[in-house]
Amino acid sequence: MEHGLLWLPLLVIFFWLAWNGKNEYQKLEIYRQWAEDFDQTKYDIYSIIGVKQKQITWGEPTPSFPQNLPSFSLEDVTDIRLLVNGYPVDINTLPKKGNPTIEFSFIDSKAPIQIPFTEIDLAAKWLTFLENIRK
Repeated sequence: MEHGLLWLPLLVIFFWLAWNGKNEYQKLEIYRQWAEDFDQTKYDIYSIIGVKQKQITWGEPTPSFPQNLPSFSLEDVTDIRLLVNGYPVDINTLPKKGNPTIEFSFIDSKAPIQIPFTEIDLAAKWLTFLENIRK
């Protein structure tokens, strides 16, 4: 009986890990199908982005197929900035740690859109890529 009680927490952890792995796999498969319609895409735990010509579609990854995601044109964007912990940073001197987001400011003064990233380097590469498309 004592041995069974010792193994029970490990069994619970194993099933929890298996369940989380299955959910993450479903998210990736749904994302793969969603990404087929775009020229360039990004997936991480915070956001998904799809770029087709100068149109950007973005949202949060979910286990179901993404529908009615926000979308905007780079032609309506006046400025794209990289923020780390909410503060703008120079792309040539990137900090090593922090929470990166890319912020889009618009011509018609609507509220800026911030898309979160997991890695600062990845956000900087996407910023450069989007700036090149916008030109």
